[in-house]
Amino acid sequence: MLLEYFVELRDFFDKGGSVLFAIFAVLTLMWILILERLFFFLFRMKDLHDSTLRDWEARQDKSSWKAHKVRDAMVVTMRLLATKRIGLIRTLVAICPLLGILGTVAGMIFVFDVITITGTGNARGMAAGITKATLPTMAGLVASLSGLLCAVRLERAAQRAEEKLVDELQIDTP
Repeated sequence: MLLEYFVELRDFFDKGGSVLFAIFAVLTLMWILILERLFFFLFRMKDLHDSTLRDWEARQDKSSWKAHKVRDAMVVTMRLLATKRIGLIRTLVAICPLLGILGTVAGMIFVFDVITITGTGNARGMAAGITKATLPTMAGLVASLSGLLCAVRLERAAQRAEEKLVDELQIDTP
């Protein structure tokens, strides 16, 4: 059963050309980063949030100009930790369709090579080139969409965490 999946995956990579390996590498890196961020939000964010609140509550002065700046620094630190690597994820999302287009170009070059060498009578060769042109495009778009959805969700989670922290870091008014 598992061997059949590997055979199908190998055939997919053979039909799609070498650009699929680059898309797969970018996709793997992107999902490693996405999973790292998910684990951060699931397991570390609450502790970080609570630690920041404890540090704020431990302060004597919560109303001076300096206290406002300390509070702002705490919020910025939390934002930086929450949005860490999301920019890289977005960059990888943008790279995926570009690699797909590169695969399209490579596939069309293959088609033109077949036409140049054998003429238009080799329909099987031209079909293989068209497959090499369309599979990387599809793979790049699917990879990009999955990463984009996760990147947007991660950004929203970071924004909500920041808003929650801002609401909970109370400033004393003199």
